Amino acid sequence: MTVLLDKIDIVILKALLDDGRASYSAVAKNTNLTDVAVKKRVESLKRKGVIASITANLNYSAIGFEKPLFIQLRTDLSKSKDVFKKLETLENIIEIHQVLGEYNLLLKVVLPSLSAVEPFLARLSAVDGIQDMKSLVVVSQLKQSNSLPSSLAQKKF
Repeated sequence: MTVLLDKIDIVILKALLDDGRASYSAVAKNTNLTDVAVKKRVESLKRKGVIASITANLNYSAIGFEKPLFIQLRTDLSKSKDVFKKLETLENIIEIHQVLGEYNLLLKVVLPSLSAVEPFLARLSAVDGIQDMKSLVVVSQLKQSNSLPSSLAQKKF
C-alpha cells in the first residue's frame, strides 16, 4: 500500500535524510510545527513503514575493510531457503538481494583485503545449491544518495 505524504512529511524526511540525529526541535524550525508535533509525525511515518530505521552509515574502509565486492549467485531454486540460511551466517555479507535475471541473488560483501576474496569465494562455492557465481570488485563509488527522488520532492500539494 502506498502511503500518501504531505509537504510537511517531505520536509521532515529530507531533514532526517540529511542528519538522522537531527533533534525534533531543529526539524520543527523548518516546518512551523512544535517539536512534539514533529515527533508525532516521525512516529507516524515509522508506524506506516515510510521510515524503516534510522541507522549509522558506516565507512568500512575507515575500519579496515576494502571497497565492497558484489557477487551474483545463480542458485538451485529448490534449495533457495537453505542457501539463504547459510548466507545469513556469513558475517562478511552485509546485504543480500533477490533479483531477476540470469542470476537470482546479489550479495554485497566487505572483506579486509583483496587476498581474502579467493578464500571467501571458495567458501561460497562449497554451499550446496549455488550453481554459479560472478564477482565484481568495486574500484570506486561514483554515487551514493540518501535523498528523496526529485519527483516526490517537487510534488505539488
